[in-house]
Amino acid sequence: MKKMLISVICMAVFPTLDAYSQKDEKQKKAADSIKTITKIVETDTKEEKNRNVMLNAANNSGPRDVNIGLPSTVGGITIQENDLPVVYYFWPELPNRTWRQSKSLGRTGLLKIGEAAITTGDLGFAVNSYTKVGTDKLEIVGNFSGSSFGWMKGDLNVSGPLAKGWSYTMGAYANFDPNSFDLKFANYSDRTQIYRAGLTKKFNNGKGQISFLYKYANSASLTNYAVFRYKEGGKVEEYNDFKIGRDSYIVNDGIMKFKDILTGETKFADMGGSDAATTSHTFDILGNYDLANDWKFNFSTRFRTSKASQLIAIPLSIFQGTATDNFTYEATGQPYVGNVNSMLGLYTDGTPTTSFLSRFEIKKNVEKHKWRFGLLEYYYNVDQFTSSRSFFNQTVSANPDKLVRNTPGGTSNTDADGFYNYNVGGEYHNGFENKLSGYFSDNWTVSDRLTLAYGVNLRYHKLKGDYYQTARTPNLVFDPSQKSYFDNNWFHLGGSINAVYKVTKSAGILADFTYTEKNGQLESYSGSVAPNLAKTKSPLAAFGLYYNQDKFSVVSQATYLTRNNYQARLNLVNPADGSKSEVATVFYDIQTLGWTTDIVASPFKGFNLHYLITFQDPVYKNYDFSAFGNNYSYNDKNVLEISKVLMEIDPSYTYKDFKVWASFRYFSKQYANLTNALFFAPRWETFGGVNYKINDHFDIGLTAVNFLNQTGAKGAISGAELITDASAYYDQLLVGSYIRPFTLEASLNFRF
Repeated sequence: MKKMLISVICMAVFPTLDAYSQKDEKQKKAADSIKTITKIVETDTKEEKNRNVMLNAANNSGPRDVNIGLPSTVGGITIQENDLPVVYYFWPELPNRTWRQSKSLGRTGLLKIGEAAITTGDLGFAVNSYTKVGTDKLEIVGNFSGSSFGWMKGDLNVSGPLAKGWSYTMGAYANFDPNSFDLKFANYSDRTQIYRAGLTKKFNNGKGQISFLYKYANSASLTNYAVFRYKEGGKVEEYNDFKIGRDSYIVNDGIMKFKDILTGETKFADMGGSDAATTSHTFDILGNYDLANDWKFNFSTRFRTSKASQLIAIPLSIFQGTATDNFTYEATGQPYVGNVNSMLGLYTDGTPTTSFLSRFEIKKNVEKHKWRFGLLEYYYNVDQFTSSRSFFNQTVSANPDKLVRNTPGGTSNTDADGFYNYNVGGEYHNGFENKLSGYFSDNWTVSDRLTLAYGVNLRYHKLKGDYYQTARTPNLVFDPSQKSYFDNNWFHLGGSINAVYKVTKSAGILADFTYTEKNGQLESYSGSVAPNLAKTKSPLAAFGLYYNQDKFSVVSQATYLTRNNYQARLNLVNPADGSKSEVATVFYDIQTLGWTTDIVASPFKGFNLHYLITFQDPVYKNYDFSAFGNNYSYNDKNVLEISKVLMEIDPSYTYKDFKVWASFRYFSKQYANLTNALFFAPRWETFGGVNYKINDHFDIGLTAVNFLNQTGAKGAISGAELITDASAYYDQLLVGSYIRPFTLEASLNFRF
């Protein structure tokens, strides 16, 4: 994934794991915005309110990141559908390759951290959505959307009765998004199609129902960057005619060359075709049943297969190519002198994955208690995941050209197609994971003043498979006789307790404690180094106050959170020679202190205001490694891309059938490299819109993204992990991510 009510412990927005690990290519886009205002502190609610989680300033294909002062996983926020994760693990298949906000979803919410810890044993927020099942009468709901940059989305769901006790649902979602930049080799940077069909059977005794659902998804997304001139004070300015957010920095033919790390076969992969697409088939069986003695039974089971592909080009460093470097254009053979960007290409060619996921739950209300008992079974198999790699050089320009280099005796020479160092840093793992969990929770009204919400998760985790400890040298092809094997078993404890004490009718005290554990996953074995699978422990403690009135509500809470044993594989660039790079595996910890205040006000009829401010200090601990013959330590450095001050201001006004709304987000200075030498200046992101209900069947909306016409860079700076002296980079060319330029989006919703 991205602010608080009862266990409100949100600390940051838009963070990533580490600069230039392969999992940093986030595909985080969002389509429709949801805004909910809540003014009542409740201990038994499982979802966060006041969270514009579907407003994403980076793109529009998934929810924005909602974080708690720790770097998020690459997939961003965890996404669930029907109480099960849409993908078992975000790599190599990112969640937005199979899930989008859609009319085929009956409801979407944001799980609290404590609820996620109890039901999944994992730390963090999670979007939870529920598929629209069959209905007793014909229902047609749909949406057509478009933008000023040519984005087109169609979204339709039809449901209705079939025969006595039986009903159906069918849905289709198609998204074709060129984004704001102009590709030369494809019409769209995001092409996603999702089709659904299902049957629902209501039991004759009226005690429950069961649904059989199928979903097919095909999705391909590309990530763009921007080149800019870095200025003192964290400012950036555009370079020559390159327009940040408007120009493509993806090589102009979209073609990259690889050597298959398993077979040695040479392959040209096309970013504009099926090489970048992931396909999946998902089968769900879910339902509920009323048991004896007022016990209620809910269940959800999923069988899922996919072929996950990733095709990514990551900028490394920019350097000046001279005549003695012997650069020529790959397409024409003509000499080239000027700025050169070294690039890393990653290719995962349709890795087969299989998942079997189930959740069974019984619950009952007994006097002052709301009991819940659950069982989770997650099985996940990966059939020989590979990430074949290659390096190439390109011009520093919009729609850059590939370059060939042939320097006598040079170590960075390319082949005739412009590629070199095949499979340096390549990845592989193979095997399965199984997680079996039992959980219990209770919402206990101890007295008129004190309520407790608590729960525990006990998990058994098995990990078995094979990997290679072979050094990732140039032109590597794995030798099967050199495989290493692993077989791990762990037990994990997770849980949460939340207390609310009412000092007066309108005011009280809040306290939270959440704890989770983990060791590793299959992905931990991707590199050549045996992973450090020491137990990762994540305790989170919070204490706060709340005050509620009909027209005003405030919650203010302080938090402390630590997490140990992060693993990252960094693609490092030598500060002394930008043409040289190497991969380092690093383990480190993070500590976060924060204070968040959330206010909801409705001072007069029709007007609502949500205001949130967060102060935080997330820092690295035990972050030490060696590269290029030098030792580096980033202890007590601020975590990449996380602001110390965050603000959200969300006003809205409704009059009859009109609604006008806005969302302003402030991000203070964000560090753009691990040494904290480089940073981006504070920025605002803005959204606004107007909605009009035409009648009971139609409504229209117009949304403006970054309507104050903000532009600029964000995130981490490519190839800058080891830079310690910022002054040497003032007025130099760097590459990074950016926020979307001013965009208008229009939508038509209909229902019958």
